[in-house]
Order: sequence, then C-alpha cells, then structure tokens
Amino acid sequence: MFRNSEIALEDLPDTDELEWQPMHPSYARRMQMERLIITLIALAGSAVPYIVVGSAFAPTVPIWALVIILAVPFLSWPLISVPRRGYVVRDKDIIFKSGVFWRSVTAVPFNRVQHVETSNTPLDRKFGLANLQIYTAGGSAGDLSISGLGADVAERLRVYVLDKVGISIEDN
Repeated sequence: MFRNSEIALEDLPDTDELEWQPMHPSYARRMQMERLIITLIALAGSAVPYIVVGSAFAPTVPIWALVIILAVPFLSWPLISVPRRGYVVRDKDIIFKSGVFWRSVTAVPFNRVQHVETSNTPLDRKFGLANLQIYTAGGSAGDLSISGLGADVAERLRVYVLDKVGISIEDN
C-alpha cells in the first residue's frame, strides 16, 4: 500500500549547508561584454536624432547622457548578480540558485529529466562558456537552464545527467 508520511520541518535539508559550485570566473566579464555591446548600440541610436535633425530640436537633457548614466548600473550588475548564482549536483537531483532581490532555488530530480543539452553563443565561446539546459517531464515550468558554466563542465554535467537518467549519449 502507498504511504506518504509527513516529514518534520526540522528534518528537511537546509540549502545553506550545501557546497554551492560557483559560475565560471569569466562569466561576469562575459555578461559585462554583452551589456557593453547593448550600451554602445543604444548610445549610437541616441545620437541619430542629433545627426539627422540637428541640435536645434535637441531636448535639454541629451538622450545620450541618459544612456551613459543608466549604463553604469547596467554594466555593474553582473558583478553583483553572478556571485549569488550557484549549483549543486547531488545523487538524485541538481539544484540551481540565483537572484539578488528575488532569490530562487530550483531542484530538478533526475527521474523527471527527459532531455539534456548544452549550447553557447559566439560570445560564450570567446570566454570558454556554455549553457546547460535540462528539460523535464513536467513541461516548460519544470525546465532548468544554467548559464555561465565552463564549456568542459557543462559537457561533463550533460553526460553525468544523461547517465543518471539512463539515456545513452548516442540516443541524444
């Protein structure tokens, strides 16, 4: 007969006691590079009205000045957010934490995993990074994406998870 016994709250594992693995050391720099590219595009776009129309119709506070002011926290944010990310691989699941103000901890049990893949962008490849995407049987709400892993670590994790769920690498 099926039984689902209660567990006392004090018996639940504490995520603070886990040995969290940090993201790759160059992940923050990679994010800053991406944000710098976005900022430069915004800066170039904000200069277009001045070039086309001229300074006669320019607003009192130039748009490019606002872009520069907003760029400082935009470019600094990865230095704050990346150290607060981490992952733990346990015997039966993988756990990922993220967030500065709104923190989240996501655990994906290996018995729910349907598919695992790694991916990377040209910018990721320049920094030696990859993303690990884990698809679960529960649909998109149960999926887990871990960005900022070293390319070798992401591939080792992919192979490990596939081995845990019993899917051969040739099938994937």
